[in-house]
Formats: sequence, structure tokens, C-alpha cells
Amino acid sequence: MNQSPDMTPTQDSPQTPDPAASASTEQQDSASEVEILRAKLGEAEAQIQSSKEEHLRALAEIDNVRRRLERDAQVNLKYASEKLLGELLSVCDSLELGLQAAADATEGPAKALADGMQLTHRQLMSVLEKHGVKQIDPQGEAFNPDFHQAMSMIESTEMEPNRVHSVMQKGYTLHERLLRPAMVVVSKNS
Repeated sequence: MNQSPDMTPTQDSPQTPDPAASASTEQQDSASEVEILRAKLGEAEAQIQSSKEEHLRALAEIDNVRRRLERDAQVNLKYASEKLLGELLSVCDSLELGLQAAADATEGPAKALADGMQLTHRQLMSVLEKHGVKQIDPQGEAFNPDFHQAMSMIESTEMEPNRVHSVMQKGYTLHERLLRPAMVVVSKNS
């Protein structure tokens, strides 16, 4: 049995795939992979942007905390001696009372003692001023409840109402912060 060459192959021969169909399927697969990769790239870029924003916020928060700590340290340093200086005010008051009592001394040992007390008082006031303490002596000024403590009121025809008639105890500030209010007698209408 001889077959002629012009005969077509039978079922036993292998079929060759269609190259156009195969290329189309590969292109679709490639296109879907590209879309998937683009979506992943978009997600990654969004995540990077979010991370950058979080990083910038964290840096800003760190900078704010640093500034706040520096400011708090400066304030603490500025007012660190507040308690000690407040306790020295009673020494200053005692010296002032002693100077008032010795004001009549004109000669002898009493005069020398008064001069020594005056010098000690000036030195103490100088030290207090050097550390930011200022004296409040509001004699004749308008009453200010932020810096004055009214101990009593007195009728007066010589002064306008709500003025400091007399000072019982001087007040003090430490760097514009009230250390001790001045104790005063306030005038009122008669």
C-alpha cells in the first residue's frame, strides 16, 4: 500500500497550534499582569507618601517637644531660687523694722549699729535685685489687687478712694511674677 504524497495526514499526525491565537492569549496575560503591577505600584506610591507625611509629622512633634522642654528649662532656671528668695524677704523685713526703730539714733553706739544695719540692708537688697527681685512699695498709688493685699480700709479726705493710704508690709516680684503681695491699707470715701 503505497500512499501518494498528495494525501492528507490522518488522525495520527499531530496538530500545530494557531500562532495568532497563541499571541493573543499571551498579550492578554501580559496586559493583565501590567495592570496588576500598575495597581501594586500605585499602592506602593500611596504608602510611601503616607509614610513621608507621618515622618514629617513625627519630626514636627519632636521639634515642638524640644522647644517646649527648652522653654520649661529656662522658666525653671529663672524661678529656681524663688523659695530661697521668698524666705530672705523676712530677713529684709526685720532689717527694715530695725532701721525704723533706730531712726532716732544720732550718735554713739546706737548710731553705729543703725549705720551697720543700713549697710546690711543695702547689700541684701542689692543681692535680691541681682537675682531679679524687685520691691513693691505702693504708697499713694492706685490699689491693684494683682500686687496688693488690702488689710483694711480707712476713710480719708486727703486721698482719692481706692488708693494705697499706707503700706504695712512691702511686696516683692521675681522676674515680673508676684513673690509676695504688699499688705496695704486702702482709702475710701468718708
